[in-house]
Amino acid sequence: MRTVERIAVLDIGKTNAKVLVLDCATGAELSVRRRPNRVLPGPLYPHYDIEALWAFFCEALTALNAETGFDAISITAHGACGVLLDAEGALALPVLDYEHVYPAEIRAAYAALRPPFAETFSPALSGGLNLGAQIHYQKTAFADAFARVRTILTYPQYWAFRLTGIVANEVTSLGCHTDLWQPAAGTFSSLVDRLGIRETMAPVRSAFDALGPVRPALAAELGLGHPVPVHCGIHDSNASLLPHLVGREAPFAVVSTGTWVISFGVGGDLQHLDPARDALANVDAYGRAVPSSRFMGGREFEMLAAELGPYPADDMRPALAEAVRAGVMLLPNVADGSGPFPGRQRMWLNADGCDTRLRWAAATLYLSLMSEACLDLVGAAGPVLVEGPFAANGAYLATLAALLAGRGHRPVLALSGATGTAHGAALLAGARPVASPAEPVAPLAAAGLAAYRAAWRHRLA
Repeated sequence: MRTVERIAVLDIGKTNAKVLVLDCATGAELSVRRRPNRVLPGPLYPHYDIEALWAFFCEALTALNAETGFDAISITAHGACGVLLDAEGALALPVLDYEHVYPAEIRAAYAALRPPFAETFSPALSGGLNLGAQIHYQKTAFADAFARVRTILTYPQYWAFRLTGIVANEVTSLGCHTDLWQPAAGTFSSLVDRLGIRETMAPVRSAFDALGPVRPALAAELGLGHPVPVHCGIHDSNASLLPHLVGREAPFAVVSTGTWVISFGVGGDLQHLDPARDALANVDAYGRAVPSSRFMGGREFEMLAAELGPYPADDMRPALAEAVRAGVMLLPNVADGSGPFPGRQRMWLNADGCDTRLRWAAATLYLSLMSEACLDLVGAAGPVLVEGPFAANGAYLATLAALLAGRGHRPVLALSGATGTAHGAALLAGARPVASPAEPVAPLAAAGLAAYRAAWRHRLA
């Protein structure tokens, strides 16, 4: 068997997709290609531009093979996404964008079908954030096309199928608020039979499994000179979590930031989760349930940047202290449809006449307060590790550290280095665990922050 020294990772986020090559021994990112993950408006509904993504993956893999070479391929992709294949392995229906909202009568019919939270630890979410709701919508609204469905795959495993011709499902994608999985029992939920799809669900494989080599004809197109195994793949937030599960003792929390900011309470329990506040169970790469909560923080940051302009590049601490002193606040939600304070519309308080810098300070406080609320919902304890784009935002980190100070041993550690999703996916294919540099964060010194937090939460009570 060929020694795996470099791993190509397909990393498909909701906003962007990339292909990169990681060095197994060091975790270093050797080369990368990127493109936006485009949503087409129709027909039949908003859907991902699958063929454009496939062309990008093939072009990127060809270029990276010539540039650095790689010995294995692993895959990570966003959740809330399923792929319906016909008997020939082609798409029976377009791959639905989970932000699409269905007609009221279809939503009501699905609400009557979905299992209770105690079975799935999956809250009722908007649009297609519950994968079961997507499948129900497609089956109800497009019955003729759905009748051609022979195989249902979770999203990372679809790309593994395109590479290998082998179908599979996997528990991290089945266990991320799909309504289709029982995390405590490690099996499909009752919804699978209510939807009549049990026979079409591909076999469940481990994220670590090598499904097979790249198909010979495709390998020739990519210029691969030797068999390259393709690993089953993993849900992106669980890919970010995986490196921290290796060699770190519970309890601790991971705040994985991207389009979504997802807080994992490793070592917590599932018994106190509130489904009405976007708290749920994820399932890790080893099949274990992990209490989790989230909000669309990265999307909210992008929306705020579009309104306020670029985030200030210099020291934000004076502006943060001024926002606290003046009570300038941003209340949830900037992006609708998720998070610990559902059903609320954003509101600025005491912001009349404020300049952009002060509004950005209030927005930073907002993102930190939302993260703290998510950590509280999962009963997080111990150190808090922040990875992804927000790990480079010193103002956010210092504010979160200040909010958590004095509440037990809960230091905030900022993780730098290769993205958590790519590193986690590479671990599936044999990469050596490499500890990302973890920088302790000094808490923000801002008089009145506790009172500011109390006032912010009082407004949401």
